[in-house]
Amino acid sequence: MKTLRIERPASGMDFSYDIVWQNSFQALAECLAQSGLQPGKICIVTDTNVAPLYLEAVMEALKDSPAEVFSYIMPAGEQHKNLDTVRQLYTYLIENHFERKDLLIALGGGVVGDLTGFTASTYLRGIDFVQVPTTLLAQVDSSVGGKTGVDFDQYKNMVGAFHQPRLVYMNLETLQTLPGDQFASGMAEIIKSALICDSVFFEWLEDHLKQIRSKDPDALTHMVHTCCAIKAQVVAEDPKETGRRAILNYGHTVGHAIEKLSNFRMLHGHCVALGMLAALSVDQKRGTISSSEMLRIRALLAASSLPLYTSGLEADAVLNAMRSDKKMEAGRIKFILLREIGSAEICRTLTDSDLLDVVQEVVSV
Repeated sequence: MKTLRIERPASGMDFSYDIVWQNSFQALAECLAQSGLQPGKICIVTDTNVAPLYLEAVMEALKDSPAEVFSYIMPAGEQHKNLDTVRQLYTYLIENHFERKDLLIALGGGVVGDLTGFTASTYLRGIDFVQVPTTLLAQVDSSVGGKTGVDFDQYKNMVGAFHQPRLVYMNLETLQTLPGDQFASGMAEIIKSALICDSVFFEWLEDHLKQIRSKDPDALTHMVHTCCAIKAQVVAEDPKETGRRAILNYGHTVGHAIEKLSNFRMLHGHCVALGMLAALSVDQKRGTISSSEMLRIRALLAASSLPLYTSGLEADAVLNAMRSDKKMEAGRIKFILLREIGSAEICRTLTDSDLLDVVQEVVSV
């Protein structure tokens, strides 16, 4: 069993949990017990896309658990990641008498994980939850780190809480049936992790793209494990994003604005890819990224089936949407830039004119 420990001891915000990699769901009950979880009831929260694929297998994996197992199926899609769905889940938990020592399991992608984690953070002032991510995006990003939340009136993740899971259990076999656009969406976060923290990993991605695209199990395992190790280190240093953790938002300021303006029709990773390209135009002008490096990055994004531009959006509208982002600081847009491939920094000095220029690199009417 391949595991990675994420922890922050003796810090005033102590937490520790395992990320576990398996090729089935069969060891889930064992891992729950090893994590010290002894709930009387478990509610598996999933959505209408994932339930037909994996809910029965997860229920089967938990059949010998002493806990009574329930399931709640929410409608699939970002448009349902809101307080109305949370309210409905609260009602289900209350009506089935879930108590503070009981457990939620998030089975699905980032939408399910974010919403389940937020519900867990607020139900009875906080109960335990476990992440069982089934998409590449969720496995390498949203399931790790304790960020939970829901969208509010089209403002992405505006309502949320930091609430660490007790366990992250990944069945890498779920990636074999993942649709191509969803796989590409996850690749954006993987490339982001390499760009901000690990130049050697970036080169590995370039060299192993054929194996990644063919979903070679060894390549996928190495890729997902490396991304989780990067995020685990950053989160342990800065669990509440008061400092260095902000670099994980590379590409997200522009990306979230595009995602919002598309009414969430564009996948998150596709929008992040555009956001990274916008930021890279600043890096190139500053001289921290050379023309040849820019070409390498663009080539890797394109070869990962990620967009290099989008149409139908006005740069002014994107800038206005950026101003509604939760990462604003003292009225200024906090922007993440690269010092070089493998190292990032926080920039708070870009002007509106600068930002319009970078947005125009990736959008057109």
